[in-house]
Amino acid sequence: MEGRIDLLVNNAGFSVAPAGAEESSIEQAQSIFDTNFFGIVRMTRCVVPHMRYQGNGRIINIGSVLGFLPAPYLAIYAATKHAIEGYSESVDHELRTRGIRVSVIEPAYTKTSFDANFLEPDSKLDEYRDIRAALGERLKAIAETADDPGVVADVVLKAATTARPKLRYTAGTLANRLRVLRRFAPAGLLDAGIRKDLRLDAVTASLPRVVDVNT
Repeated sequence: MEGRIDLLVNNAGFSVAPAGAEESSIEQAQSIFDTNFFGIVRMTRCVVPHMRYQGNGRIINIGSVLGFLPAPYLAIYAATKHAIEGYSESVDHELRTRGIRVSVIEPAYTKTSFDANFLEPDSKLDEYRDIRAALGERLKAIAETADDPGVVADVVLKAATTARPKLRYTAGTLANRLRVLRRFAPAGLLDAGIRKDLRLDAVTASLPRVVDVNT
């Protein structure tokens, strides 16, 4: 209907290529948060007055499984997705009595051009050179088995049209499995699974050890 805003889908986002957390400057980290998180804040502030006036509306934020799972070497991107989770849940509590609901979609790996637009870390360190290269190759291999974007689109449509929307929706079989593991699996087992999937221990085992000359 003309003159209404019934649905907002926040999907903008980018990341630095896999790298150590200390390899991004404060300025680079702020730029990622400015798009991934504060972009959602800005858009939400724009539409909420209209939705409050009309007494209903849906806001759907595209999060990630990295919003509830640790993500070694993607720390800043994962931090933005954690922020989206917290912001969305808080705003949903605030607005549901006004007829407005907020949902987060949590996909896993998805076949998009996302990785083609990775930024390079702007404070590279030689200590992370091997792990950057190995993770880059590993993520390329994983991406070949990623979900089609239609999997995510179907979940967005469901969240937008259902009479009783949920706060969180996983998108795809892998995302659903990871959500269950995060909830029920022991932390040590989950951490080991992440390291095995990314083959982190195989890479780090070949790195030189730092010897403390004081011991």
